[in-house]
Amino acid sequence: MKQEEIKALVSLLDDEDAEIIAHVEQKIISLGGSMIPMLENEWESNLNPSVQSRIEDLIHTLQYDLLQERLQKWFAQDDGDLLEGMWLVATYQYPDLELTKLRQDFEQIYYDAWLEFKSDVHPYDQVKLLNSVLFNKLKFGANTKNFHSPSNSMINIVLESRKGNPISLCVLYMLVARKLKMPVYGVNLPNLFILTYKSEIDGVDQFYINAFNRGLIFSKDDIDNYIHELRINPQDSFYEPCDNREIVLRSLRNLVVSFDKIGDHAKSEEIKTLLESLGDHGHLGI
Repeated sequence: MKQEEIKALVSLLDDEDAEIIAHVEQKIISLGGSMIPMLENEWESNLNPSVQSRIEDLIHTLQYDLLQERLQKWFAQDDGDLLEGMWLVATYQYPDLELTKLRQDFEQIYYDAWLEFKSDVHPYDQVKLLNSVLFNKLKFGANTKNFHSPSNSMINIVLESRKGNPISLCVLYMLVARKLKMPVYGVNLPNLFILTYKSEIDGVDQFYINAFNRGLIFSKDDIDNYIHELRINPQDSFYEPCDNREIVLRSLRNLVVSFDKIGDHAKSEEIKTLLESLGDHGHLGI
């Protein structure tokens, strides 16, 4: 559709007839995400506040539909790229965020870690070296002051602020560790997301890493005690690696909790709808 036709269509958003407005909105939404740049241009040039408001709502609807489509496509893969999955989560709040920018940011963090990394030392020492880079040199850490802030689940904001929640810090840690050829994976614990070092070839016993606590190393016995304190039955998933889908799903569940905590129930409901469209009925969060 040409810009002139868009202008003619948008001009009808100022009509006094609610039916005409509804028809125009349905028509624009049916044209899909390609309408977003044109609507943004119209928003900038239109001086009518009510029309601008309707354009904003239309842009949000189109962006939301596009996100839902992209997430479903990503989840249809056997094991989609984790950074891409976390980028999709972040585009809910930051629709103009570019994946290439995130990749560049992570490449720099990896380079900082690579400079100090040693592949010929014990895995515990490898973890300590990576901890030193991420938590001492680069100053990443737990956002304990604003634990439930939605920004903790937005990987771009975590990279900017150097603050995150358990799962976003684990994602950061895991992406760098895997690029350093470390067999580090995410683990879905109730109320806490952690990492595990699990190698099939070097004879090192499996151990665990708490990225939310500056990369603290701990054992299976510690998880046993944690599960016992929660008074729930142990499950294999509390000890073994989860896939990238589970990580992205849990990040979305975190957003439901976060938006509810700050009273933005409309956004919470939108994320719930996204989760339902992905067939998720899980309850693990944060």
